[in-house]
Amino acid sequence: MSEFSFRSLTFMLLIALLVWSSNFEACMARRGRHWRQSRAASASSLSKKKGKSSHSGGSSHHNSGGSSGSKPKSPSHNKAPSPSHNKAPSPPQLPKPRDDTPQKGSSSFNVLDFGAKGDGSTDDTKAFQAAWAAACKVEASQIIVPAAYKFLVGPISFSDPYCQPNILFQLDGTIIAPTDSKSWGKGLLQWLEFTKLRGITVQGKGLIDGRGSSWWQDTPYGDPIDDDFKLIVPLNSTAQQHPPMPIRSELSGKMPSIKPTALRFYGSFNVTVTGITIQNSPQCHLKFDNCAGVLVHDMSVSSPGNSPNTDGIHLQNSKQVLIHTTNLACGDDCISIQTGCSDVYVHNVNCGPGHGISIGSLGRDNTKACVSNITVRDIIMHNTMNGVRVKTWQGGSGSVQGVLFSNIQVSEVQLPIVIDQFYCDKSQCKNQTSAVALSGITYERIRGTYTVKPVHFACSDSLPCVDVTLNGIELKPVQEQYHMYEPFCWQTFGELRTPTVPPIACLQIGKPSSNRVNSDHDVC
Repeated sequence: MSEFSFRSLTFMLLIALLVWSSNFEACMARRGRHWRQSRAASASSLSKKKGKSSHSGGSSHHNSGGSSGSKPKSPSHNKAPSPSHNKAPSPPQLPKPRDDTPQKGSSSFNVLDFGAKGDGSTDDTKAFQAAWAAACKVEASQIIVPAAYKFLVGPISFSDPYCQPNILFQLDGTIIAPTDSKSWGKGLLQWLEFTKLRGITVQGKGLIDGRGSSWWQDTPYGDPIDDDFKLIVPLNSTAQQHPPMPIRSELSGKMPSIKPTALRFYGSFNVTVTGITIQNSPQCHLKFDNCAGVLVHDMSVSSPGNSPNTDGIHLQNSKQVLIHTTNLACGDDCISIQTGCSDVYVHNVNCGPGHGISIGSLGRDNTKACVSNITVRDIIMHNTMNGVRVKTWQGGSGSVQGVLFSNIQVSEVQLPIVIDQFYCDKSQCKNQTSAVALSGITYERIRGTYTVKPVHFACSDSLPCVDVTLNGIELKPVQEQYHMYEPFCWQTFGELRTPTVPPIACLQIGKPSSNRVNSDHDVC
């Protein structure tokens, strides 16, 4: 081969190699461009589909950034959707966990860190106030009252109109009330109060001790006395004038006449109380007023049976209430359900000592009272004055309706079943014709032993009780220290679904012949 031919061949091979290399790079470039175009097209298609589903009519909402006369762009150059519409997710920003243990400084507030001593003698009220002020600013925060400490705390209100919701008050230590009169001024209605909160929980294994013996003997005969004591006559006397009082304390005569409730919730939503014990309150132990969504369970109340007016749990103007699995021992009603309450469900409660579970008293001082949809079931009562009771004053108005007392086991209860529309906790009350209307009250499976009278139905002369139903009543007498009586009924109408023990022949079957149609006086 000549030198010219060889050079020509080499040149042609070089040209062929360059052409092949150029085509290869172009092919690879086209592959990359096609891949990017397919991803962009897919994103565009998804954006359009979502846009159609969320914006009917196919509006150009996603292109609001461009002018109306701008040139359409090719699919390969479509902009990604705006950040507020279908943006492809970036790595998720996980919400910060609730730092209950590792980062206590951010959401957990220990009262010790705010200066509380917990020695039982130093006033820790300001430390509790400071801890609350800090926790109040943080949603789902915790206030820690640690175990093995005893905190002396004066009257305090845990409240703030701007408090964040879902605060947890973790009570594992002991909180005690002051027993000097100076701390109470002229008298307060509550000691520990939670006001106008959303989602407040008080829980733990701790104790709230009201040290109420300082109060109980100061004005024993000035306080209201349960009127149904008049029904209980000792064998060696004609009447029981007043209940026995606790031993007079060394501080007697020094405390204000107005006695505080130990723990009160007012105007709050989604309230939970669980685990704790409240003992020896000067007056009521646990009160809910104007609350909605209340849950109380697995907690205890403990006070002597002769401590005056120390209701266990007091409900007023509250709705959607559930109380279960609690032990209540006190000197008044284990549970008291007052006016304005509806949708209340109580079950699996141990009551005693105390005055039983009551609706009322209602209609005092000619007021209107409304109570409806109340269920009390699966209750054990031992050594109580009453079992299940409805009590109203003469002169009141409004109504009680839709009440079920079911599966109540009574043991040595003085008056297991009571309706008293002539209630009066004063020395004398005048007769009045108007009354709170009672209807639709059912007693079923009330069983056990009584020591005074099995049934006491005293209904209004002008407005009899109607639709009172008795089913599965089995009550046997146990002779103790009181005169015993047969069942009593007055102006009570309803039905006996099963034979009762003892026979309750005094219940009038059906409805009264002059049954008055409810007027505005009775409507709630």
